[in-house]
Amino acid sequence: MSLPPRFADLKREIVDLYPNFKESAIQAWGEIIAQLKEVNAEIAKTGPDYIPQVNFADLEKLEPEEIDKIKRRGSVVIKDVVPDEEAVGWKLQLKEFVQANPDVEGVPENDKQFFMLYWTKPQIEARSHPNMLKASAWLNNLYHAKKSDQPSQGVDLSIPLTYADRFRIRRPGLWELHPPHVDGGGIERWEDPAFRQCFSDILSGNWRSHDPYEVEGRLDASTSRYNRPGQSSVFRAFQGWLAMSETAPTEGTLRVYPDVILSNSYLILRPFFRPTLPASSPGFLDAENWEFGITDTCPEFPGIFPRDGGYYGPRPTPELHPHLELEMTMTSVPKVLPGDTVFWHCDMIHSVEHEHTGTGDSAVMYIPAVPLTPLNQKYVERQRETFLQGQCPPDFPQGPGEATFIGIAQADDILTSEGRRAMGFPIAVV
Repeated sequence: MSLPPRFADLKREIVDLYPNFKESAIQAWGEIIAQLKEVNAEIAKTGPDYIPQVNFADLEKLEPEEIDKIKRRGSVVIKDVVPDEEAVGWKLQLKEFVQANPDVEGVPENDKQFFMLYWTKPQIEARSHPNMLKASAWLNNLYHAKKSDQPSQGVDLSIPLTYADRFRIRRPGLWELHPPHVDGGGIERWEDPAFRQCFSDILSGNWRSHDPYEVEGRLDASTSRYNRPGQSSVFRAFQGWLAMSETAPTEGTLRVYPDVILSNSYLILRPFFRPTLPASSPGFLDAENWEFGITDTCPEFPGIFPRDGGYYGPRPTPELHPHLELEMTMTSVPKVLPGDTVFWHCDMIHSVEHEHTGTGDSAVMYIPAVPLTPLNQKYVERQRETFLQGQCPPDFPQGPGEATFIGIAQADDILTSEGRRAMGFPIAVV
């Protein structure tokens, strides 16, 4: 389905905002394609080891070079965040909860493995675990203010907030969910002026100066202009999950394109270029065989699709985004054990492996790193009320909720005072 004609006007608006847009974009496009070819080969050659791995106990002792690698690759495995036995215990409790409440929503419908549950005791305990909160704060602090050492009023990157999400206990077999995609805003990346500011260096042709860790544009960005169910409306610095089982490549784990600067640069400029040769032609990927072009009859933003009253994506595909070479660059994260975590930058292209060839389940709780900002705080306060009422969080499809389920969590199940603060509850000042 095509996008509305007004998106052709949006392209022209963007072109008019930046001096010499066409010339700068053509120069940048050629440089990005050349860099992609080089980096793609290295990613494919290295495989899962391309994803940085660190120990939770070493977070404050990492060398600058290690931190720079994490930031550039946009993803990291943090090991031993939670004791193994505690993570495994949570998985067992979640299985018991589902057995006690057979009417819980989940997919696939005839073999539930991804559960639309937000307020079970294990989830509340995991989100409020002191080590999870410390890891989140460390990740949030990879961001920085552009013009000063102090972000805007009401922003504290050292105070983590809780964004309630779901969990999966995936069994071996095929999985039709979660192909390569980017969360946290679709067409909004171009349409919303504040969000677009995050990518201004790319749009001005200075893509090498693009810093996906500058916090300013994220603070006021409208990532969910159309209020599409399931579209996050908050600034999640990193998406993430906590492993509750051993999971290795080919066993239903996460995959990422591990270079956030290159993927951002390519995705943001892609709508302004089109091929001049058929995809089967020699030289199809060469920059000289792609031309700059915007017309009244071309409103398309490749990878953006109408859905649920809004727009889904970006969803890169080999056909629409051939220079990413996704067939060989979508990289499975290394083997994890219960209690390990995986985090990926909010702009990262990510997916879940199509096939789980292992013998055990692949179980994770989705727990992102979310900093204190005015908009995030407002969301958490709304989310707190849905927790107290046993209803679905504001960003998610509104179903029957969990209030009638056996064993649902209460506020007393929050483990720590920091966890209460993260959930929007007042804490006692000593």
